Amino acid sequence: MTILQAIILAIIEGITEYLPISSTGHMIIGASLMGISNQDFTKIFEVNIQFGAILAVLVLYWRRFLQSFDFYLKLLAAFVPAAIIGFLLNDFIDSLLESVATVAVMLVLGGIILLFVDSYFEKRPVKANLDYFGAVKIGLFQCLAMVPGVSRSAASIIGGMSQGLTRKDAAEFSFFLAVPTMFAASAYKLLKGYKAGTLSFDSAQLNLLLVGNAVAFVVAIIAIKFFINFLTKYGFRVFGYYRIVAGLLILGLLAAGVKLEIV
Repeated sequence: MTILQAIILAIIEGITEYLPISSTGHMIIGASLMGISNQDFTKIFEVNIQFGAILAVLVLYWRRFLQSFDFYLKLLAAFVPAAIIGFLLNDFIDSLLESVATVAVMLVLGGIILLFVDSYFEKRPVKANLDYFGAVKIGLFQCLAMVPGVSRSAASIIGGMSQGLTRKDAAEFSFFLAVPTMFAASAYKLLKGYKAGTLSFDSAQLNLLLVGNAVAFVVAIIAIKFFINFLTKYGFRVFGYYRIVAGLLILGLLAAGVKLEIV
């Protein structure tokens, strides 16, 4: 992986992590198009640069992380399902990450769902506060994003809206939930890569990781600010159309014989 390729992947991560369009799916496709998807370090890099995206949330919402202890208990309740299922199904999840076709299909299906999300929740009552059981339910929704192409952001936001949160509140809770979820996934991937000998932490790899996280941090800050404003005003429909077009385009390329699969 070159510095330029690292920057491109980090930009993709920063833009897509908090938008309901699947950051993992886009990075899989981006790495495949650049011809680096078969490198073991690429897979570690794609997960590790989530640290930069996490930092963006902490910087933008630092006051919210100084709230009551109840705030952290709800985050923990929402995080537990992903921690358990992710640990138990780690190998299966890794196998799904090797299929661009899976990403494309889930982009289309997820896009269709986003076309109807706003109208479905439009007349449902809004709750002032999220309870612990509701937080667990959001966590279960988030687990759907273990299938590449689903989008962690979309799944957890829809989960939040199903529990009576407004679009804005659901999106912000999704951002907060990303912190423990992505931190755990990134740390686990680093440890696993180090034990397997894939990650040596030599100067070249460290430079790539530092550049990637820095770029992902800056881009994620911009993306979060854009997304909250856009979502509040316009809802999910535009993202739904984007997902459908992107997914169909990828399926079309695969059908035409274009080599996008990860080997």
